[in-house]
Order: sequence, then C-alpha cells, then structure tokens
Amino acid sequence: MQRTVMLMDLPAADMEFRIAATFTESLARLTAQEQKAVKTTAFDLQMDASAPGLSFHKLDRAVDKNFWSVRVNADIRLIVHRGDASLLLAYVDHHDKAYRWAERRKIERHPTTGAMQLVEVRERVEDLVVRPKPPSAAPEPKLFAGLRKLEIMSFGVPEEWVNDVREATESSLFDLLPHLPQEAQEALLRLAVGEKPVVAEPAPAEAMADPFAHPDAQRRFRVLQDGDELRRALDFPWDRWAVFLHPAQRALVERRFAGPARVTGSAGTGKTIVALHRAVHLARRHPKARVLLTTFSKPLAKALAARLTSLVGGEPTIAARVDVHALTGIAYELYGRAFGQPNIASGSVVHGLLRKAAAQVEGAKFSAHFLFNEWTEVVDAQQLASWEGYRDALRLGRKTRLGEKQRQALWSIFEVVGAGLRAQKLVTWAHVFGRLAEQAAAGKTLGYDFVVVDEAQDLSMPEARFLAAMAGGKPDGLFFAGDLGQRIFQQPFSWKSLGLDVRGRSHSLRINYRTSHQIRTQADRLLPGMVSDVDGLQENRRGTVSLFDGPAPVIRLFKNEAAEAEAVGAWVADRLREGYAPEEVAILVRSTAQASRARAAAKVAGAKAAELDEKVDVTAGSKRWLGDSEQLG
Repeated sequence: MQRTVMLMDLPAADMEFRIAATFTESLARLTAQEQKAVKTTAFDLQMDASAPGLSFHKLDRAVDKNFWSVRVNADIRLIVHRGDASLLLAYVDHHDKAYRWAERRKIERHPTTGAMQLVEVRERVEDLVVRPKPPSAAPEPKLFAGLRKLEIMSFGVPEEWVNDVREATESSLFDLLPHLPQEAQEALLRLAVGEKPVVAEPAPAEAMADPFAHPDAQRRFRVLQDGDELRRALDFPWDRWAVFLHPAQRALVERRFAGPARVTGSAGTGKTIVALHRAVHLARRHPKARVLLTTFSKPLAKALAARLTSLVGGEPTIAARVDVHALTGIAYELYGRAFGQPNIASGSVVHGLLRKAAAQVEGAKFSAHFLFNEWTEVVDAQQLASWEGYRDALRLGRKTRLGEKQRQALWSIFEVVGAGLRAQKLVTWAHVFGRLAEQAAAGKTLGYDFVVVDEAQDLSMPEARFLAAMAGGKPDGLFFAGDLGQRIFQQPFSWKSLGLDVRGRSHSLRINYRTSHQIRTQADRLLPGMVSDVDGLQENRRGTVSLFDGPAPVIRLFKNEAAEAEAVGAWVADRLREGYAPEEVAILVRSTAQASRARAAAKVAGAKAAELDEKVDVTAGSKRWLGDSEQLG
C-alpha cells in the first residue's frame, strides 16, 4: 500500500539537505528531458520540502522505513531518505525500478567504523551470480576464510555480508564487491593482492558524533548548503569527482604543507582531481590570494579549465582567482609584461645554427640529433653561459660520456649558437623561464600566491626552476601532481637542487578508478614495482588496486600490417555492433608515423577516423611544443 502525504513537519530553514553519489549516478542514466524534470523537483525539495504540490509516498515494503518516493512526473520517481531534520536525495529512476532499488537498501551507521553507509540488504539480494568454472576445475581457496568476523567488519563490511566475504574466491570476488561499500571493496582488494589494508586514522570527535561527517561517509554523501551547490551537483552528474572525494584525496586537498608537496600515483588514481580541488581549496582558504593551476601543454590546460568550470561554475569569486594556463602560456604573458614580447626561436632555427656552427669546428663529428639534444637538455636547459659552466655541468640522462676535449669542441659550437640567437634577437623557452626565475628570486612578485601543477613528471628543468623561484619558499606555495612512471618528454633532473625538496611531503594514491583490474595488472608488468627519482625519493607502485573488473587484454601478433588492420578493424566493428558509441573507441599507435595503420583499421571497421574527438579516435603519441604546440590524442 502506498500513502501520499505532505511533509508539513520539516521546516526548510532547519533541514539539512544531502545528496548521495547513487543519486548523481542514477540521474546521469536518464534522458535529458527526464533530468530536467528531476532537477526542478530537487530544487523544490531543497527550497521547501513541505511546499504544496510535492507528493511523498511512504514505501511500506522498504526495510528502511525512512525511504520515501517523490513524484517527478507520471513515471519518474525520486527516492529520498528522511531523517528528523534532514532530507537525502538517494536515487531516481522509472517508477518500478526506483521502488525496487529502495526496497533492497537501507542507510545505517556501521557499528565498527562509525561511518554512515548505504547498505544493500542481503536477504533481498538475489543469489550472487558467480562466473561459471570449467567442470574439471579444482575448488578455489577462499581468500578471507581465516579472518574473524570483527576483523572483516573493521574494514567497513556490513555485518550481513560477512559470510559472503568469507566465501569469496579469486573468481567470485569481483561479483561480490559491487554489493559492498567502497571502503570495504578497497580493503578486500588489498588483502587479495597480498597487501595490508590501510588502517584509517581514528575519526575526529565530530565525525563519531555525526556518522555523515565520517571521512568514509563523505565519499558517498554530501551536505549541500545552497541552490548553487545543488545546481553544480546536478548539472554535472557524471562528474562524481566534483562532489565526492575519497578520504585520502580529501586529506591531501585540505592538508597544510610547510613547503613544496607532491602527490603521485599510477594513471587513473585521481591525481588531476586532487590538483583541481587543491587549487579551489586554496582559493577558498585565502580569500585574497591568486592561484595558478598549470600543466605542460595547452590542450591539457584547456581540459583543466573545463573541469574547473564544472567545479566552481557557481562561485564566480573563486573562479576569478584561479587562473588556468599552460606553463609556456603564463610564462609568455609574464615575460611580455616585464621585458616585452619574446621572439621564440623555433626548432628549425636552432638546428640551422647548430649545423653552421659545427661546420666551422675542425674535426667535429657529432650528429645533428646529438647536438640538438645536448643543446636543449644541458646547455639551454641549465642556461650555461661560460665554458667553465659547461665543463662542470651535470648531464643526467645523457647516454654519451664526454671527455674534456669533446666538451671543449662542443662548447665552441654552442657558444656560436648562443651568439647567433642574440644577433637575431631570438630567445628560447629556457631563457624565458630563466629570466622570470631571476625576477622572482630578486623579490619581484609574479602575481600568484599559490601554484598547483598537474602532470608534474614532465616538467623541464627551466620550468621547475621558475616555479621554485615563484612560490617554492612559502607554506602551501607549490603543489605537484604527477607520476614518475608516466614521464614522456623530459630527462630526469634533481628537483632538490632547484629548491624543490618534497621529502616528507610526497604522498601516493593507491585506488585506481579508471582502469580495470585486468588492464592495470597487465600494464604494471611494464614498470618496476619501485620507481625512484634523481633525489632518491622512491615511489612504490605496488599495492594499487582497481575498483572494477573487465575483460582480460588480448595481445596478438600479425605477419604484416594488412593482417593487423583486418583484425583490429573487425574487433572495433564488433564493439560498435555491441552498442558502444564510436567516441568510446580509441585506436592508439606509438607515433604519428604509424597513424596510417590506425586509420586502416578504422576503415575496415567502417568508421571515420580522426585524430581528436570525432567518431573513432586514432590517437598518436604526443608532441610537445612544436612551434605553437601541438598535442595529438
């Protein structure tokens, strides 16, 4: 039986209005027209849950008697959880599906951790579908059979799911995990791969008093203070990261650091999300400060700017104080203000000067490739202006050893190149960053109080020196997000020698949200478990876990490119027939020189190929700052 009531006893002024991650996820699955109707109802609820016209239905079949449905239209129902002085948007769907969802769930405080959880009711869940095993397969060992009940519950596992956890095997684990809260998923995955679960620090007193304030609860529930916050959460329902953060991410976002800090982690662990939230948090904490959010390329900066809009689109005062620029973009602007617009020497000009200078040095037998890299990665990067400087310069990452006579010959070439650039009134990016670093070191402000850097593993030495001079000496001044294992463009160098000492302030993220367990496991074989930087700081890549399952990667070899194109094209065509959207399929190759192979495969699939965001993505490797910058993929 359903009962329609009006909530006349819930004053809007005193009501705490919350939203659950399950609501934003379910909203994203509706059509645009349905979403619009849901948003209108949600705003009405936030303004006044007792307003005339809002019809609430008591869900008598629900185990949790605080679940109610709210009519959006003839078919859509919004599921809310009503407390004494609170209202939580929990789920939305078509009538029958919404009711079935609510009937199988309850919201309760976990008896061990103290965090509020959305728990799937075990006796209302159909028997878990476990992937069939071959008849001859031997029984698999149970992964957690040796754990005591209280130990399993300490990971955040609801009491009624303890027996299912004890029965889990390697084959059935990923069938079980979706039914458990995320903190329980993470702990069990760590145990399954031989790692110890991260022991959470005791929750603060206010979190223990209010189970919704617990760090684990805040990854799935959030209090919305006003209509602007609700609008942002509903306008970007697929961007869960903008509303809900993992406790480890939130701790890094809000922590105060005495000096430069760095967050690391493999691809998909949320480093960029932390960087975005960190920039916004600094702007909120310091109402008069200006924050620079930056990265190494214009396309990446553009992507950051779009995400920033979704994060603070309703807070113009915050948005106005967080600038998003590529490093070369902001350097060009700052240099122009101080010294006039720089005339940047192109790579072809430098190649030409090197070739002419080398021809004047008797016996010089250095290749054009070697000369250009030695100039770019050593002489120009370190802004070496004298023979003594080049003689004593470190050449980290350079594979060719040089004796003093070879260095003397090389310096006679590089000295001519430098003179040639000056004669043509040309400068390099290293020169631009160097002049700005000198200004900052001399005490001249460059306009920013705090700097947050994404994809920091691909910083060049001049860029790092510039950042260190601009903000490295102040608390919270510099925050880096990057992964040493993803370095593509730059030779390694010592951050510490430039004033960027992150010892004791370097932290790794371990939860992978973007890559399936199977793909991550395959990819992890390509890198060592421990990666070290030049300063000796080690990044342990072991212990990272993926939160979702997927098909195992298929690796195949072919006799020739034609056979490869046929096979890859057939695979893409199969995915399209299965219902995947063309923009959800990417074909990657190692370099632009091989892009034709990807296009051939797309042609076999009957799909149009494009380098960027058209039908099927044919993504070639990235090129960094060729002229005005070009980034493919």
